[in-house]
Amino acid sequence: MKPSEQHWHNRAAWDRLAKKQDRLAKPARDVDFARPLQSVDGPGWLGGNITGKRVLCLAAGGGRQGPIYAAAGAIVTVVDISPAMLELDRAVAGERNLSLKTIEASMDDLSSLQDNSFEIVIQPVSTCYVPDVLPVYQEVARVLCAGGLYISQHKQPTSLQTTIDADSGGYRIEYPYYRTDPLPPSAKPNLIREDGTLEYLHRWENLLGTMCRVGLVIEDITEPMHAKPDGVASSFAHRCQFVAPYIRVKARRTGKARSNVIIV
Repeated sequence: MKPSEQHWHNRAAWDRLAKKQDRLAKPARDVDFARPLQSVDGPGWLGGNITGKRVLCLAAGGGRQGPIYAAAGAIVTVVDISPAMLELDRAVAGERNLSLKTIEASMDDLSSLQDNSFEIVIQPVSTCYVPDVLPVYQEVARVLCAGGLYISQHKQPTSLQTTIDADSGGYRIEYPYYRTDPLPPSAKPNLIREDGTLEYLHRWENLLGTMCRVGLVIEDITEPMHAKPDGVASSFAHRCQFVAPYIRVKARRTGKARSNVIIV
């Protein structure tokens, strides 16, 4: 698949963010390695032990996810669109004597990976950077073995619709729910949008329904808590009292992955 303009734009944006050590491009800390699995699996969805498991960290470069899962005993492959983000993974792995494999690729084209080659796919917030989640989920289902887990986190559509700054004590819906074009660039740095990236609003039908249609069965959902009652107006903690920013999904591939899905 030929990379799109959006692919190159976001690749360059994440290279820039990695080189300036953005908050999402900061390597894991010593405390994360003290109890590595617990630091990334708060709900306990991975059962407490992933030693020897084949884990794909998808769109997950930046020196955190891959090294932590490797420290927990997994056989880790990290895929990311950004060479600079992958370099952070290699640097952290080298410093801590950890073994992991890195591949530069887009989350919606994993053609370099074989079918049924992973028992776990971990995807932190990243589906917002592609215009269509269907190819992503199809690739995830393809590379997962039967019974394999897909644990992903996504930006909630309402959060991407809503203003960053408070207005009369609350927040206003700014963008249509059925928008298909990328969102306009954020006017100022914030914890909701990533500086310089192209982001897309995906409806619940896309985020959850499409996951089911490709052969993944949703087993659990959580909404990570970031709200604080004493948050200052327009702060991330204050906004999260009104709009939940993320959803985390546990899904399992229970049978054959479906490649002929049509979304009407």
